[in-house]
Amino acid sequence: MTVVMALCLLAGSGATLSAALGMLRLPDLLTRMHAAVKPQAVGLILILVAVAINFPAASVITTILLVALLQLVTVPVAAHMVGRAAYRTGRFHQERLHVDELAEDLGD
Repeated sequence: MTVVMALCLLAGSGATLSAALGMLRLPDLLTRMHAAVKPQAVGLILILVAVAINFPAASVITTILLVALLQLVTVPVAAHMVGRAAYRTGRFHQERLHVDELAEDLGD
């Protein structure tokens, strides 16, 4: 179990590190948002799995499940709202979009 815990910690840390590097290296808000949301959520869940393996008490596992569930529910919604706000205020690079479905829906 120690090996599984160590692998989960390493994979989770790597995913979180890739999210941080994506935030630093990617050019605009929409790509940074994509890089921040997906690997960060996966990294956190892997780290929570490692904590659950290390502390197998029912109260700890219940708390971890609650944190993971809230993370999986709130992060995509928050990213969506940030993306729509950026789109509506024009804080993104229009030339980087290959398809702009929202402009078609809004009638712009």
